[in-house]
Amino acid sequence: MRTIKLIILAIIASSMLSSCGYNTMVEKQETVASQWAQVENVYQRRADLIPNLVNTVKGYADFEQSTLTDVIEARSKATSINIKADDLNPESIAKFQQAQNKLSGALSRLLVSVERYPNLKANQNFLELQAQLEGTENRIAVERKKFNDVTREYNTYIKQFPRVIYAGWFDFEKKGYFEADEGADEVPEVNFDE
Repeated sequence: MRTIKLIILAIIASSMLSSCGYNTMVEKQETVASQWAQVENVYQRRADLIPNLVNTVKGYADFEQSTLTDVIEARSKATSINIKADDLNPESIAKFQQAQNKLSGALSRLLVSVERYPNLKANQNFLELQAQLEGTENRIAVERKKFNDVTREYNTYIKQFPRVIYAGWFDFEKKGYFEADEGADEVPEVNFDE
């Protein structure tokens, strides 16, 4: 008799789990992890381009050494932050984004400094690297948007009733998003009088 009760209880429990959306939660979580891997991939592509860019610029002896050092240090910090797909909480995403933003800022300063070096601006290798870097920045924006989209789908799914109950039982936690950079909502001031 006891075995029959256990079998019936197991059947009821398995039907509850199948209707709670567990498999869909797993599928959506894996989609988030996959998209995160793609985000890391395009950031890594950018990081891989930087040494060649720096070496091309180093060839110009009077180029600002501090600018190159800033880029190298920012790249080092950005590539040292690795987040596993299970740890995509808002804090870890913000930390990753902050390091990547520092690298973006250092690269921007480098490219602005290049304006003072006409020979470097005309260097074919530099121009190709700059074009690849610009293309990579576009890919980063696209992949970040895709990541936010799949993360929103996942977060919404696990918060809906009755899945919100089961999600907690099986450790399906809310994932973090990429957010706009601080000050991105402010319009830059343009002054042509200078």
